[in-house]
Amino acid sequence: MNKGIQRLCAIGLFSMPMGIIPAAVAQQPSVTDLSGGGGSGGTFYDQAATREEAGGNLVLFNRLQQNQEELRRLRGQVEELRHQLEQLRQQTRQQYMDMDDRLSSLSSSGAGGSASSSASSDTASSGGNTTTDSSAGREAYQAAFAKVQDRDFAAARQAFEAFIADYPQSELAANAHYWLGELHSAESDLEAAAGAFRKVIDAFPDSTKVPDALYKLGLLKARQGDVEASNELLDRVQSQYPDSNAAGLAQDFQQQSGS
Repeated sequence: MNKGIQRLCAIGLFSMPMGIIPAAVAQQPSVTDLSGGGGSGGTFYDQAATREEAGGNLVLFNRLQQNQEELRRLRGQVEELRHQLEQLRQQTRQQYMDMDDRLSSLSSSGAGGSASSSASSDTASSGGNTTTDSSAGREAYQAAFAKVQDRDFAAARQAFEAFIADYPQSELAANAHYWLGELHSAESDLEAAAGAFRKVIDAFPDSTKVPDALYKLGLLKARQGDVEASNELLDRVQSQYPDSNAAGLAQDFQQQSGS
């Protein structure tokens, strides 16, 4: 019985069309050697490594994007702080301009009275031109100061230098030297600025610009890295001119800088 069935199966197998056999073989599942070997697709481990490398590149790309965003954000903050600092500088400069303008007006009024009271002696010593020279000097100073208000700093510096050369004994000479210091400082010529402020302090000790000159010179020394000299000047403003606006500014600067 069994032998008969085996013969029938064998006969049936050999009697099948030849095209059916390859098709049946082709339907068998293929087995890939995962332990090694070549092939166009690579091994399982090669494919896994490729996927891992691609994932790592994506992480690096995302991190780069985050760093670029952070950099842009920090740059925006720096620009905003720079803008605020420039506004603060302009406000401070304008406050000093307004104060100087008021002081100049008061000084001009006082100069007119003193010139009238001493007209006879001045006329005898200078050929009668003192009143005219005083008026011309005030006009020259106001013209130079107007250039500062117009923010034409280069022209203002030249005008103040000409004023000092033409009117070295003017009661406004201290103010002119002070504004030369401000203008040199704005042009980052710190040595020239320090010399102008020092001139106010040493040559015009009774001038109302001395406290401001001490304060500004203290700031210059701080910018130059001379902390000891800076603190000495700022302390001097507060001790010798405690009621001045410069004394309050000096105290604020030392507190903020931790000096």
